[in-house]
Amino acid sequence: MRLRCRSRLLPLDGPVVMGVLNVTPDSFSDGGRFLDPGAALAAARQMVADGARIIDVGGESTRPGSVPPSVAEELRRVVPVVRAIAAELDVLISVDTSRAPVIEAVVEAGAGMINDIRALGDPAALEAAARLGVGVCLMHMQGEPATMQQAPFYGDVVGEVREWLRGRAAAVRAAGIAADAIAVDPGFGFGKAAAHNLALLRSLGSFATLGYPLVVGLSRKTLIGQLTGRAVGARQAGSVAAAAIATERGALIVRAHDVPETVDAIRVGAALREPPGEQA
Repeated sequence: MRLRCRSRLLPLDGPVVMGVLNVTPDSFSDGGRFLDPGAALAAARQMVADGARIIDVGGESTRPGSVPPSVAEELRRVVPVVRAIAAELDVLISVDTSRAPVIEAVVEAGAGMINDIRALGDPAALEAAARLGVGVCLMHMQGEPATMQQAPFYGDVVGEVREWLRGRAAAVRAAGIAADAIAVDPGFGFGKAAAHNLALLRSLGSFATLGYPLVVGLSRKTLIGQLTGRAVGARQAGSVAAAAIATERGALIVRAHDVPETVDAIRVGAALREPPGEQA
């Protein structure tokens, strides 16, 4: 399997790490650390050295209860960072955005992938992504960040999320985005209670039927805190354990704050996958 991101083909014969680089003042884990483009570039440089194959730049905090910045502010945060990374590092740059003007600007600056928590639900964003030929990650979210954790409800979370992603992928393909440019993400922590997140993690293997690379983001999230009792800054061990489990169950792109530890974890998870033809 591979993911087409403009002129770059990302091989996915095995799992890869997507390093998280939030250039926001208020992200739940690393808010405020990388507001300076120089600091952000240094962090990206280290993540690539540690084995990240994708750098995911985010200019909008999407933690529960967050309020999005203006388009102008999001552009101010992300464009200089994307441009600096593209000028120095041979790495796929993804940008976590839902807005057409930001998509246009970051692709011009050197990004090849758009990672959208709203799954290109904005028609203008969908048109821009299709026209520019970027790779896209379509994520499931129930509600919006400001309210999504107030009362999430599902009858069958695994089936509902899987079928929603199937339908959304079909819609973006109909809009002109190639099948080999699409990845999907079940959206851990985005409109899901702990029981929903655990059900999704247990059943990740069922998402293989969609036929797209599976992206997971569990790093330092509330679920890890609920399971371990650890504060955000002390969730590394739980996060890498979750990364290994997710990889063993089929994840091909793992978003992570702790890149070298997660690179090791996904190697362990990948080694535990059943070889083709040996599934029960």
